[in-house]
Amino acid sequence: MSEINNINNDVILRVENVSKTFGTGEATNHVLTDVSLEIKRGEFASLMGASGSGKSTLLYLIGGLDTEYDGNIYIAGQKMTGMHEKEMSALRLQKIGFVFQFYNLIHNLTVEENILLPIKMAGKKVPGYKEKLDEILEITGLTEKRDAKPAQLSGGQQQRVSIARAVLSEPELLLADEPTGNLDSKSTEEIMNLFKRINKEKGITYLQVTHSEETAKIGDRIIRLDSGKLVG
Repeated sequence: MSEINNINNDVILRVENVSKTFGTGEATNHVLTDVSLEIKRGEFASLMGASGSGKSTLLYLIGGLDTEYDGNIYIAGQKMTGMHEKEMSALRLQKIGFVFQFYNLIHNLTVEENILLPIKMAGKKVPGYKEKLDEILEITGLTEKRDAKPAQLSGGQQQRVSIARAVLSEPELLLADEPTGNLDSKSTEEIMNLFKRINKEKGITYLQVTHSEETAKIGDRIIRLDSGKLVG
């Protein structure tokens, strides 16, 4: 079992002195340099910075999608750094939801089947999630679309499916990488209101990467990166 860090229970995420480089020698690129931060349970936070500032890289490290870095990362007091892949997969399944700019839906599956896919892949019994499925379809406004295929949906509706899929198992931390990057202003507003509702009603901590000041201001806190370092 991985080391349990004795951090305050109010803290869902701790990043300690994390650095990330690509390349070697003269080609070395310091993407992140000695980054430390904490996110409290229930927060709605945004990572901002110019293109190449390291914000998406940091999000991917936090989500366990990239495990090559210096420093330490803790999720819900559990040390991710150095975890075996089996442990990491279990942690992601139990604690973390991920929403991307691109919806990553399976086009020959219905809305309902796409939402349930991670549950099936984890070997869990789908009938046990019927009540939660009905609830998340209602929250995301997809009840009437549960039998539709992705090609029959708008971009905003497809992103709602990916959000429903990410939160069905009620993770403690929801990570989003430019989740409204492909959407118009109306759909962006609707999606951000949905994230806020899920954050408040479900108590799921939300951390997003965004380039939009307007979108970031919806949350509780803005964390800024500049050339791989925290600023402000």
